[in-house]
Amino acid sequence: MAKTRVIVVGAGIAGPILAIFLKTRGYDPIMYERLPSPGEGGLSFLLQPNGLRVLSLIPGLIEQIPGRSPDRMIHCSSLDGKEDILVDDDISPDTMRERFGFPLIGVRRTEFQRLLIDTAEKHGIEIKWGHQAIEFEQSEDAVEVTFANGTKDTASFVVGCDGLHSNTRIALFGKEKANFTGLAQFGGLSPTPPTLRGQFALVNNYGNGRHMVSYPVAEDKHSWAITTREAEVKEDWKTQHVEQQNEIRRGPLSDWGFGAGDLVKTGQKIVKYGLYDRPELKSWFKGRIVLLGDAAHPTSPHLGQGANQAFEDVYHMMRLLKKYNPSTGQPSTELLSQVFSDYQDLRISRTSELVRQARQQGEARVVEGIDACRVRDEKIRMGSHDDAARMARFELLSGPFKDSEM
Repeated sequence: MAKTRVIVVGAGIAGPILAIFLKTRGYDPIMYERLPSPGEGGLSFLLQPNGLRVLSLIPGLIEQIPGRSPDRMIHCSSLDGKEDILVDDDISPDTMRERFGFPLIGVRRTEFQRLLIDTAEKHGIEIKWGHQAIEFEQSEDAVEVTFANGTKDTASFVVGCDGLHSNTRIALFGKEKANFTGLAQFGGLSPTPPTLRGQFALVNNYGNGRHMVSYPVAEDKHSWAITTREAEVKEDWKTQHVEQQNEIRRGPLSDWGFGAGDLVKTGQKIVKYGLYDRPELKSWFKGRIVLLGDAAHPTSPHLGQGANQAFEDVYHMMRLLKKYNPSTGQPSTELLSQVFSDYQDLRISRTSELVRQARQQGEARVVEGIDACRVRDEKIRMGSHDDAARMARFELLSGPFKDSEM
């Protein structure tokens, strides 16, 4: 009997993971990606224990991740010429494994995507580059996808993992207005500055009207991103022109303390992008097509949970497919509706709350005026003793399962 064919739209981060799980569980996935080759967009992200717990279900994958774990998390403030350590926590791999079973790992997006693509291809999964999905036609037992280059393909069902600017989402629910939040980010990769050598610290640096997060992604390299309030900036993640990069390197942020200024001065491939809100979807599927990851619940980056929540989506999607379709045979639309309904009922409330928390975190970090900044700094200092916040963090990083049901 022919295996159930699944089209995965998007070969960024979530798509390859989903495809690998589908393949190893007996489905026949194929990935389509609109870009002509693995992308150079994006800087890095922090893989957290809840995301790594899902990745651990792919044998040998975590051991190959080309990143670096931080040992400490430091919150520091530079205000009015005064520099102050607000919080200094132990987040070493040993400590994180003891608390959550897995460490934190800072990783460059391009290197991590390449690992996932290589792993998918080793599992025999075909990836078609340069294919932008533009039209989806559903029948009783299949979906026909048309691509911008004229190619067509048919599968039993389709999962849209095509990210922030998802064509699958637009096809299902129409084009939505994205609203600028008033916050912009710019960031880059830099050699580890002298201040941070040998520490491997995740540093949150607070200033007047600005916030920087930085963390190691290799033995000698840090990734960093600065959030500020600005007039509207495009959401394109494109590397700035050479002169624009030089203006940032020479600008006032180059004097920032605790190594932040050194990171700015030595930044490579500096990108700048606006942060936008999108309407919260009430449903993530129609018929035999469903959304996953940023396509379903795009978020601002202030909690660092974007990729990690996508991996949680993958886990629950696969768990529910096993529950309702253990034979991996050709599913009816009714069966898929049960899978997708349970999936969205579980995930929409969870991810919507995290999207709200990320937005609030960004607003709380970037305040203007010395007095307001001092209030913010004191809240950060006291927050390290907040039992409710600690419990929420424990629950977040301990997900999405204790014993896998996949």
